[in-house]
Amino acid sequence: AATATLFVKHPPHVRSPISSPETSPPADTRRDMAAVAELGFRAAAAISGARVTGRAQAQGGASAKHAKGGGIARPLRCVAEGATPAAAATSGTPVRKTSMLIIGATGTLGRQVVRRALDEGYDVRCLVRPRQNPADFLRDWGATTVSGDLTKPETLPAAFVGIHTVIDASTARPEEDTYVIDWKAKVACIQTATAMGIQRYVFYSVDKCEQHKEVPLMNMKFAVEEYLKASGMNYTILRLCGFMQPLISGYAVPVLEEQPLWGTDDDTRTAYLDTQDVAKMTLAACRRDEATNKTMTLAGPKAYSVREVIAICEKLGGAEAQVNKVPVLALKATRAATRFFQWTAPAADRLAFAEVLASGVKFDAPMEDTYAILGMDPSETTSLDSYLEEYFSKILKKLKEVGGQSRQKDFYL
Repeated sequence: AATATLFVKHPPHVRSPISSPETSPPADTRRDMAAVAELGFRAAAAISGARVTGRAQAQGGASAKHAKGGGIARPLRCVAEGATPAAAATSGTPVRKTSMLIIGATGTLGRQVVRRALDEGYDVRCLVRPRQNPADFLRDWGATTVSGDLTKPETLPAAFVGIHTVIDASTARPEEDTYVIDWKAKVACIQTATAMGIQRYVFYSVDKCEQHKEVPLMNMKFAVEEYLKASGMNYTILRLCGFMQPLISGYAVPVLEEQPLWGTDDDTRTAYLDTQDVAKMTLAACRRDEATNKTMTLAGPKAYSVREVIAICEKLGGAEAQVNKVPVLALKATRAATRFFQWTAPAADRLAFAEVLASGVKFDAPMEDTYAILGMDPSETTSLDSYLEEYFSKILKKLKEVGGQSRQKDFYL
């Protein structure tokens, strides 16, 4: 298969090759940079230190042309070239350290970060896309909103004006193009933040992304990490293992509703975190200088396998789960089949991520040093057992109040 090379200009001290997602963002990136400059913001020239230049190289006699969505995914690599880091803007009115922009504020994690930041006294601005159902709840909480589209870089700079810290919690939804949102839009946001003199950029990544570059999403996360480090801004990268919230709809509710569950025959273990705890750790990182220019993995108190999660739900719900196991080999075969067709390429990408999740990997990390950096007490972090126990106690109490009945034949309230 053809292999293309994407050259990213990094500072001289960054010289390790990294994998990059799809080919040829260079032309698009240059157009995005021009759009920022045309708006006349005070530091547009600072983007030059984070410019991307591209050069395709064909290997093995094959041509290196971009095949978006279709064909077999081709491995790409980034090579660091010497460059001066982008200089932050030094003129203009100083911004308050409490001014914060949150990207992806309506998501599962983003909204928790908004709530926590408001509770801690930050002036929170949320970048939201124009929609029929506006994010009124953010304004009800006390945040301000500004319209912008991550796929249209020219709409971004206005949101960054007067901001000290950016927290980027955005990621592609199932119906969206992962490459556009998790790579191109990230590059545009980082370039805009650099040009606007942002003092801290917080980015959420995925645990062990550097070890699984064959997975498009993890590949992009790692590439963005490297791109952010090369931007010259102060940054904090928070790698996440897994959230507790999706376990409710994925396992707790099906157990109560006697619906079938789908799992794999592996022993992958994940140290899940409550998104409220992730938000708390994020704001701690924003407050503390020790977290500047650090990459930290955030993990829960204990790592669990899917079988253990289901067992907890069965115990707390008083019901037996119907588990349908999918062999890991079946996932690999399905992914291989879907990679060849343009209309099934997104499914293949997600199956690649599922394949990693079902490969026996342990998504966990020691947290002693991280808690010390964040100045937090480990005992304040919610465990999965207590999180699920609280959920089941609330839902079962509610069912009793309304005279509800479980669909389980032998479980009545």
